[in-house]
Amino acid sequence: MLGLQSRQNHITRWIEQSWRLLALPLLLFITLPIFALITRSPLPSLFANLDQRQVSQAVRLSLTTSFLTTLITWIFGTPVAYLLAQRRFRGYPIVDTLIDLPTVLPPSVAGVALLMAFGRKGMLGEWFSSWNITIPFTIVAVVMAQTFIAAPFYIKAASIGLAGVSKELKQAAALDGANHWKTFRYVVLPLSWPSLMSGSVMTWARALGEFGATIIFAGNFPGRTQTMPLAIYIGFEINLNVALTLAIILIGFSFLTLIIVKGSLHKRLDLSNEIITN
Repeated sequence: MLGLQSRQNHITRWIEQSWRLLALPLLLFITLPIFALITRSPLPSLFANLDQRQVSQAVRLSLTTSFLTTLITWIFGTPVAYLLAQRRFRGYPIVDTLIDLPTVLPPSVAGVALLMAFGRKGMLGEWFSSWNITIPFTIVAVVMAQTFIAAPFYIKAASIGLAGVSKELKQAAALDGANHWKTFRYVVLPLSWPSLMSGSVMTWARALGEFGATIIFAGNFPGRTQTMPLAIYIGFEINLNVALTLAIILIGFSFLTLIIVKGSLHKRLDLSNEIITN
């Protein structure tokens, strides 16, 4: 009996080690390019490149537009997320699919679509021209391209959080005399706040790294529409050190974003498990 149990334990350990060996190639494939990128640009040269005008302009523009995109998405995306969380209206599958569409479209297609809608010869181009309004190849176009691509990340995360609020809690708030706005403000919003924050951070990170739609709809003009991804693209042709510096900055931002989101989700899961246990 003991011999059989020992053999089963040996087989179990062998299977676990086999899975670890099978996981190693892909983990190395993901880790090696990032490690090579970081080691290719030492810290002294990294800080020296930060003083270059092209780098500082790209970083400043990327941070400004990505924060504007996140703010706009938060304001106009929250009602959409709340609508999707209800799932009680006709046409829900169409709206839900429409929100997901920018995340699966090639970014270049998104850029062409924005140009056909808001360009000078686009669907609304003549109307904007009559008011002397030009959108393409401006900072407004950068924000619009980022919002089109990144907003669904917030909306989907927020809708999941809003839908997870217990109906009993909302009904209890209504019985206490709270109207729809007070129920949302004091019950739904606090309970779904981790999902809203996670979605906001993911939207900001996606906007920060947006490239395809931006280069088509907003162009690549230094100091005006050249964000960090666009400066990296040009940097490989003109100045490799600039491209490496901006790439490392983006990796740092992305890594911190994932840490924040994962930490928030883990805290929410721990809180949920604690509530269930009690």
